Amino acid sequence: MALQSRLFKGDERLEACLIHDASHVVPGAEGQHVAKIQAALFMLDGRGIADAELEAKRYGPSTAAAVLAYKRARNIVNYSYQTQADDIVGKMTIESLDRGMWLREQSRFSPLPSPY
Repeated sequence: MALQSRLFKGDERLEACLIHDASHVVPGAEGQHVAKIQAALFMLDGRGIADAELEAKRYGPSTAAAVLAYKRARNIVNYSYQTQADDIVGKMTIESLDRGMWLREQSRFSPLPSPY
């Protein structure tokens, strides 16, 4: 299944994250795909991310902390090899972020602000 939200749909790096374990988004990553994850974390949970990370589109410590808090709040854990949430954006996390953004986009009561 492809990503559905306007924010994530068509982004090759995030689409790959949904399918391939080797394409998980991890601390240290940089690029537009990271900026989209940061925007979703803010829009869905109000998670603050350091300005320097936002400007660099870098998955640094505050992005990792926001991902971990998002996953803990939703109990996103792959119990086949984990016992608790981690700070990596993998298949389950990108699917959850995408679903949350898609639902937000569908709501007439919550217009989607531009993440850029």
